[in-house]
Amino acid sequence: MPDFYFMEYRLLGKSSLNISRIGFGCMSLDSASPASGKILQQALYLGINYFDTADMYQKGLNEELLGKAFKGLRDKVIIASKAGNQWRPDGSGWDWNASKKYILQAAEASLRRLQTDYIDLYQLHGGTIEDPIDETIEAFELLKAQGKIRYYGISSIRPNVIREYISRSQIVSVMMQYSLLDRRPEEEMLNLLQENQVGVLARGSLAKGLLVSKPATPFLNYDARQVKLAADAIRELSDGQRGPTQTALQLVLRQPGITAAVVGMRTSEQLREAVATIDSKQLNPEEMEQITKAIPANMYEDHR
Repeated sequence: MPDFYFMEYRLLGKSSLNISRIGFGCMSLDSASPASGKILQQALYLGINYFDTADMYQKGLNEELLGKAFKGLRDKVIIASKAGNQWRPDGSGWDWNASKKYILQAAEASLRRLQTDYIDLYQLHGGTIEDPIDETIEAFELLKAQGKIRYYGISSIRPNVIREYISRSQIVSVMMQYSLLDRRPEEEMLNLLQENQVGVLARGSLAKGLLVSKPATPFLNYDARQVKLAADAIRELSDGQRGPTQTALQLVLRQPGITAAVVGMRTSEQLREAVATIDSKQLNPEEMEQITKAIPANMYEDHR
């Protein structure tokens, strides 16, 4: 892998957040390992400035990891966190809580763990159509007015929920799963979000590694045979100038409306593979068509 990497940046929706097209999904980092702090700092050195965490990851320890890693570097990074999943007092699991009271409490706790006065992007970590949506929005708007968050968004794959927040709130982003093995957002959501100037943060773009390295197993509505066909299509268009990781991520980043791919990385090699996506040989339209024809695109079945 090269020693120098080129990074691109884009504004996230209607916000002033100029984020790296490869974002760092922090969920899988080992919060107890000193190596995790080092890889976060290495990512910043390589041009990544967007780091995504949540209060539920390792029961808050993931946020603490970011707070320690970026102490003294706060103005160099864009930190995104999430709330809505409330841990039970006995630690046995969590329950969904989108109430105004809880969101405000969760934000205060996240600010302490992150060792910061503000969160750049605060996201609702899910959401259902039965939520008290106006009350949830009130919480985010209050936090924004208080200067405790700069912008807010939601992390959701549910079209009915996304539509409500587009029409009733000032969200600047939606985080959703998108890859060759999950093209449901193409059906309607990507166009709708682009029309409303809401940025899209794509997660799961490597489909848990199934598109690049792991043996084929069923994924969503695809059986193992179809998953293998998808991975084979990625590999067929990967060579010395562009590896499978870069091919899979470029497929996502070439989709209009997607601001960044938020990638989970645990090692320096995974980090370098992801960052190299920007400067590697770009997919041309014919290659894009070849990959997307490998398997039929899936559609939403629920939450329409």
